[in-house]
Amino acid sequence: MARVLIEGERLLDWVGSAKREFLNFPEPVKDEMGNALGVAQFGGKHPAAKPWKGQGPGVFEIVEDHRGDTYRAVYTVRFAEAIYVLHCFQKKSKRGIKTPQKELDLLAARLKKAQEDYEQWLKAGKP
Repeated sequence: MARVLIEGERLLDWVGSAKREFLNFPEPVKDEMGNALGVAQFGGKHPAAKPWKGQGPGVFEIVEDHRGDTYRAVYTVRFAEAIYVLHCFQKKSKRGIKTPQKELDLLAARLKKAQEDYEQWLKAGKP
């Protein structure tokens, strides 16, 4: 199904299981993160969004705390006409604040997948 975009709005797309992961978050977290993603779609940067270190420029994370738990959504704004949500997860670090390597590897793979998807989308005439 084709989606009609409002002028100035960028497509919001989800890579892999990111949407399913997001939908499992508590409602208040989804509300805040959804608002932040909406701001990004129109070219802005929500106060809760900060640069994600390790993947270079144009990758951001939204961090929300809820009832003692921390939730993260990582997305990229590298593409002129689309925002890709790469990964959504609950932070469960057992050793300090460092993000586990498996999460970092997954993000790198999904960023590559987003690049491929965006190129295909452009070639197909942006349905």
